[in-house]
Amino acid sequence: MEEIGVPRASNRATSGGVGSNGAPPPGGLRGSNQSGMREHNERLVLSLVRRQGPKAKSEIARTTGLSAQTVSVIMRGLEAEGLLQKGDPVRGKVGQPSVPMRLAEDGAYFFGLKIGRRSADLVLTNFLGKVIARVHLTHRHPTPDATIRFARDAMEQLAGQLDPADRGRIAGLGIAIPFQLWDWAKVMGLAPEKMAEWQTRDIRAELQEVVEFPVFLQNDASCACGAELVFGPPETPQDFLYFYIGFFVGGGVVLNSALYTGRTGNAAALGSLPVPDGAGGSRQLIDVASLAELERMLEIRGRDANSLWETPTSWLTGDDVLEEWIAAAARGLAYAVAAASAVIDFEAALIDGWMPAPVRTRLVQETRTALGLVNLAGLTPPALREGSIGPDARALGAASLPLSERFLVSRHVFQSAG
Repeated sequence: MEEIGVPRASNRATSGGVGSNGAPPPGGLRGSNQSGMREHNERLVLSLVRRQGPKAKSEIARTTGLSAQTVSVIMRGLEAEGLLQKGDPVRGKVGQPSVPMRLAEDGAYFFGLKIGRRSADLVLTNFLGKVIARVHLTHRHPTPDATIRFARDAMEQLAGQLDPADRGRIAGLGIAIPFQLWDWAKVMGLAPEKMAEWQTRDIRAELQEVVEFPVFLQNDASCACGAELVFGPPETPQDFLYFYIGFFVGGGVVLNSALYTGRTGNAAALGSLPVPDGAGGSRQLIDVASLAELERMLEIRGRDANSLWETPTSWLTGDDVLEEWIAAAARGLAYAVAAASAVIDFEAALIDGWMPAPVRTRLVQETRTALGLVNLAGLTPPALREGSIGPDARALGAASLPLSERFLVSRHVFQSAG
């Protein structure tokens, strides 16, 4: 197989000039007029337009504190690279019409690989984060060799759908994978040796050998949480707890609008939180708020659970089983939210997952009700909300890894920008 994609060389123009005035820009958002900060300023402009929509040069200068000359140089350079494009002129009451600049859809492309316990997905996204093509695979359990074959074949297939010029704009591959996959063999109903190979293989390094663009890897739940940060709405809270419900339930912690992954990259392993079992004891959250439990409940009743792993729209669960699972999952999630809130004063807790949107809505509603029955003395519970990304959160979060690394600044820069 030929190597896919060529990383684009940076030939961005050097910005210069001095600030338009000595006052700090509104909202604490600041660029630098020093030429050595050229790349930061370019990332700042791209991040600002991504977060707040098309903007004219004058708006960007006012928001960032950069001089009009510096912004003009940056915008011309980004437009020449194909990362920004002109929008329709906006006429004001006086003077020349302003021309807002927006992100170019074809400015860059990214692969996102989600490796799940029951399925794998490879998506191709454009510069706006829109999924433009995908390949899906279901499996009883993942193996390193099968995963690499799937990723290579799928990347070749999806890259082949782009024009030759656009194939050169593929800027990276991100991988979302559950950490320590080998630890979960028993819970998945497998002999330990079926998953043991994952302990000695470096999937990122092996895929890096077959592509020319950079490859990144992160815990799958952290990736899903990252997708909420990069592609979520502007009003996404600065501090929030995040749950993603897939085969198991995992999570993420966002502090000051930045993803916190911890010392080993496995922070917010929310599935391991103990929750009441209803009989005076406890069990882990994964035992009640995971799709593995819904699968088990369906199989006990003699129903086919395979539809859970095709697409969320293919779910064929009986209402009685689904309602029973939602009720139990909501009770577990409520206790997990309460426990986490005793450690960090979160503004909100977001719940998302591999499920149809109406099921997610019901789960959030039931969790809100269950949280109201928990003893919260001494705590201020966070607002419970639905995540905004949905089933693609892990794959989109994976694709956001190279996007963030090459083109964005940390979102906390925008935490108070108006």
